[in-house]
Amino acid sequence: MTYSCFLDRLAGLDTNTVSDALDFLDLPGATVGLRPLWACPKIVGRASTIQLGPKTSTAPTVHLISPVISRIETSDRVLVIAGGQDGISCWGDILANAAKTRGLRGSIIDGFSRDIEGSEAIDYPVYGRGVTMVSARNRLIQLRSGEPVRMAGVLVHEDDYVIADRCGTVFVPAARIEEVLDLGERIALRQDGMVAAVRAGRSVEQVMHDKEFEAIRQEQAK
Repeated sequence: MTYSCFLDRLAGLDTNTVSDALDFLDLPGATVGLRPLWACPKIVGRASTIQLGPKTSTAPTVHLISPVISRIETSDRVLVIAGGQDGISCWGDILANAAKTRGLRGSIIDGFSRDIEGSEAIDYPVYGRGVTMVSARNRLIQLRSGEPVRMAGVLVHEDDYVIADRCGTVFVPAARIEEVLDLGERIALRQDGMVAAVRAGRSVEQVMHDKEFEAIRQEQAK
């Protein structure tokens, strides 16, 4: 199965379901605090990782993140940007316009963005920890790209799978994507059945009993 099929299947789920699947498999991936910075749509894609850090030299440098955007050649990428600092922006509307032009699906920042109206105006999704007006110039630089980064405590590798929606952001290891999707789809079906049962009048105590969720684990073991 190709990665495009995996992306289509991932897009059919939500972060809650994917997080549950990771829980059942004892895998990390769900983050806390990386949420939409405007009312942006869900994004699903593969990670292009970027590590930022403090600028310690006064010498002029290429603006952070711009080299990675310039190299993007496929339409499946999500920028995954680590190393942001509180109150300092590492994203803005010029970068958003460049990313949109290159076909990027969105940006997830373990940090802050400025010019958020500029990203919203072009319908470019941005997820992160918050919004600020303070520029990154002479404060932050890009240290490296394409290498593992930590996003809100979760280790993310280049090409890992990303899903982000109004509940937050989840990363799925590329090597485990099919397993996570198979389980996630089963969880979604069971949860749909549980909602239908409650609407039909069945006791919510029964519907949400731990044994109902344990049945998913038993299905997984077969």
